[in-house]
Amino acid sequence: MSTPVALRAPSWRRRAVLSALGATACAPALAQFRVEISGVGATQIPIAIGRFRDEKLGGQPISEIVRADLERSGLFRASEAPGALDEGSTPVMNEWKGRNVDALVAGSVSRLADGRFDVRHKLWDVVKGEDLGGQAFAVQALDLRLAAHRVADAVYERLMGEKGVFSTRIAYVTRAAGRYTLRVTDADGEGGQVALASPEPIISPAWSPNGRELAYVSFETRKAVVWVQDISSGARRKVADFRGTNSAPAWSPDGSQLAVTLSREGGSQLHLISRNGGEPRRLTTSSAIDTEPVFTPDGSRIYFVSDRGGGPQIYRMGAGGGSPERVTFNGSYNISPAISPDGRSMAYVTRQGGGFKLMLMDLGSGDTRALTDSTDDESPSFAPNGRLIIYATRGGGRDLLMTTTLDGRIKTRLLSSGLDVREPAWGPFGR
Repeated sequence: MSTPVALRAPSWRRRAVLSALGATACAPALAQFRVEISGVGATQIPIAIGRFRDEKLGGQPISEIVRADLERSGLFRASEAPGALDEGSTPVMNEWKGRNVDALVAGSVSRLADGRFDVRHKLWDVVKGEDLGGQAFAVQALDLRLAAHRVADAVYERLMGEKGVFSTRIAYVTRAAGRYTLRVTDADGEGGQVALASPEPIISPAWSPNGRELAYVSFETRKAVVWVQDISSGARRKVADFRGTNSAPAWSPDGSQLAVTLSREGGSQLHLISRNGGEPRRLTTSSAIDTEPVFTPDGSRIYFVSDRGGGPQIYRMGAGGGSPERVTFNGSYNISPAISPDGRSMAYVTRQGGGFKLMLMDLGSGDTRALTDSTDDESPSFAPNGRLIIYATRGGGRDLLMTTTLDGRIKTRLLSSGLDVREPAWGPFGR
């Protein structure tokens, strides 16, 4: 089935998902990322992070990773603490107050007899002159980056009173030399593993609620098929391979079902299907294209994109089907809904003046605001604590990934050498 003109646009997702449209191969080397952070937050905690004693032992810049994580949140203004500090130090608080520092982090790395590394840290509240405690992690060398992310999570939670997301994972798709690779990495885009490589497109990765599986669409058989893959073992299964196209998988919050777009009856419509496949149940019946479903966190509703009104707009209905209600009214082209973990906000992409821009809507009031000034945004996905959004865009002649705070003030650019990067999906807590 061809795509109506109103739904066409030049990108991986907009060409493949919104049209009613890869085999495992040897995996190329993982993308290498660096982070650029831009913007100024309204209120940021000035925090100093000392270079961890002997952190070079494990070959990972622990303190730099912690600093970059905290800066990326948009809530901290981080700097390197001068001098020799570790978790056993007794800092002179008045000296740090004189440096306009509100919080201080220091730690160490040591090698254990069994070959693992012991990563320790301590946090101080400089303003109150209090020792806020710390933690120790015993990890293998391959998990030193994860340990650094967990230090950042611990500092974030102690100071902000909510969970950090730095030790969570993201999935995304890279494209280079005509090959597509689905990758699972740390939340900063580093480390991780190749889940699938193919000469054909891979799109729409979606994390299971427990973080153990990914659903995605692969074109490896020259048609769109929905697969589910176990992250640890690599084992995978076809969930939807019906006549026509099978696309846009979205997990129910309990992980028992997937909402998918199928065209087996002739038009692209929403269906529910078991996590293990089987006979799907149709949710929408229209002459329009209905696609890109996403459940609300409580599982009561599904948001989706439809051109039933003449152009692509976002609608919602009960998770079991029913009469759809239109949600977006500003602009003639609104796609790719993502619902925040608290169910109060929706990120989406709108077309403005020929470009595609990331937007945020308050679902209670209907108020919207633009989060970016770029022109080729797509695929927004919320961090599990709801504080950040990762999305794909284009810059410098490359497809790339960005994160933004919900006010749009702090943006992080994940730059990979020589690869186009798209289709980001932020995984849940629990790793």
